[in-house]
Amino acid sequence: SFCHIRQNPGREERPMNILYFLSDCMIPLVIVLVVAYGMFKKVDVFDEFIEGAKDGFLTVYKIMPTLIGLMIGVGILRESLAMDYLAAILAPVVKLFHFPGELLPLFIVKMFSSSAATGLLLDIYKTYGTDSYLGTLSSVLMSCSETIFYTMSVYFMTAKVTKTRYTLAGALFATFVGAIASVLF
Repeated sequence: SFCHIRQNPGREERPMNILYFLSDCMIPLVIVLVVAYGMFKKVDVFDEFIEGAKDGFLTVYKIMPTLIGLMIGVGILRESLAMDYLAAILAPVVKLFHFPGELLPLFIVKMFSSSAATGLLLDIYKTYGTDSYLGTLSSVLMSCSETIFYTMSVYFMTAKVTKTRYTLAGALFATFVGAIASVLF
């Protein structure tokens, strides 16, 4: 069944099982509620679903060149060791802010690609361990930052926004504040 209670063999039942039950039921419940609401409003739910899927496919088709370009660019930067050289150059500056230079490539790549940053995160886990200071800090850093350039390129291109005004400056400011907060915490 979709909704089941996860049990740990050899352990007694805990109140947390209700949370597991709710999380297992959430997606099927949302689907049922959307279909029921559509039927209540006398909407042809299947046709609307197909139309939405078509629109989603067209959106993916439009943003594919941007995605490919970003993925190739980040891959080139990562494989050419340019990120490592940049981190070595900026390490003395970021040490002033108590930011480990080892995490600088992760911080920079995360602004462009979350999947590439996840690869770097796994490298940090393998090298330093998940429970180390660098492992914990990199986890928090990944959680409090955004793929700024990817998000801006995809959403602004899709919405045909040509004047971004202060979006980049605000996003960079928020990312740097998130990095500072991750170091402080």
